Amino acid sequence: MTVRRSALALTALTALTAASAAFAPAAVAEDSPAPSVKKLASGLYGDSDPTYDGVYRQSLALLAQHTAGVEPAAKAVDWLTGQQCADGSFAPFRADASADCDAKTPVDTNQTATAVQALAALGGHDEAVGKAVDWLKSAQNDDGGWGYVPGGDTDTNSTSLVIGALAATGTKADAVTSKKEKTPEDALLGLSLKCADGGAFAFQPEKNGDLTANEDATAAGVLGGLGSSLVVKEGESAAQTACEKPADARAAAANGAAHLADVLKKDGHLTSAMPGAEDQPDTGNTADAVTALYAAGLTDAAKKPLAWLEKNGPAWAKQSGPSAWAQLVLTAHATGTDPRAFGGTDLVAGLNATGPAPKSAENAPMAEDSAKQVADEDGSQISVWWIVGVGVLVGAGIGLMISLRNKSGRK
Repeated sequence: MTVRRSALALTALTALTAASAAFAPAAVAEDSPAPSVKKLASGLYGDSDPTYDGVYRQSLALLAQHTAGVEPAAKAVDWLTGQQCADGSFAPFRADASADCDAKTPVDTNQTATAVQALAALGGHDEAVGKAVDWLKSAQNDDGGWGYVPGGDTDTNSTSLVIGALAATGTKADAVTSKKEKTPEDALLGLSLKCADGGAFAFQPEKNGDLTANEDATAAGVLGGLGSSLVVKEGESAAQTACEKPADARAAAANGAAHLADVLKKDGHLTSAMPGAEDQPDTGNTADAVTALYAAGLTDAAKKPLAWLEKNGPAWAKQSGPSAWAQLVLTAHATGTDPRAFGGTDLVAGLNATGPAPKSAENAPMAEDSAKQVADEDGSQISVWWIVGVGVLVGAGIGLMISLRNKSGRK
């Protein structure tokens, strides 16, 4: 859930810095100086500090390119594979990828699960993918779900991303059980609200155990409940448009989709709010919601927000960077919309322009001047992890995320 550069993002960054000192686990307690952008490897997408989102945005970029028929540059793929630790996990960014990972390396489930999805889609990385999946299985909580970091409280976003990684590798989520014989589906059901409360998903339970609806988590939970990766195929037309008591995770996903459809009726987009800031359209989370609606088969309910995205999404992506471009490409893929003519913008060219030139692309690769036209001049971006991190650090006291996608972000 990439967000625009603004006072809002700066507020989140300040909160993240403060929260890190108070709540971060040993693996991330000691901050290191931000790396110089000029010294970053040339294979990385985007030129902003990758400390909190490097692997995530790289994975999204490669995954989106793949769905659009683009063969990424070898050095872009090498950058991602080079970030993996020996145990299979990924941290957001390791400045010295040649150094061994240790207890202070801030590995997490979100970066790892997203990397799995990208590398599995590209093919030819079976060993890296297998080690990453094994690591994810080792980080499963007793309730069947996953937190942002190993041992962290289960949240909907992290659990759904891992389910997506399992799906991308042909592994059924219900076959992955915890030491207490709980499945990821059990975890998602435990995070879904009753119909009397709207049928959405919560990010995590409140301290008193209550569940609070969260559109960001709901969009993620719909994909997780349906057993889908980030690359979504349109679901069968859904007969269920109202909440029903869920018997399983798929039913909970249907409830979540119905909730999103209801929320989107008024404005055609979701709205984000941060303390001290005015409400504003949440472009990234709207994209997630549209993708979720298509996955659940509620295509009619997605038409209005999709039209809003086509009008407003490209400008947001231009300002926000590769994660945003990639997110819109994946939404276009889910909805059957041409990513090279999304609201009059070539999303694929915009994404390609933020990193090394791809090897090849189907449907005629875009010329360099065309790519530059849609690229942000300064390449600045605030990633999902800057905002997402605040939610988990403050709410759970241990991670960097509330995930995707306040994503407008994602987030």
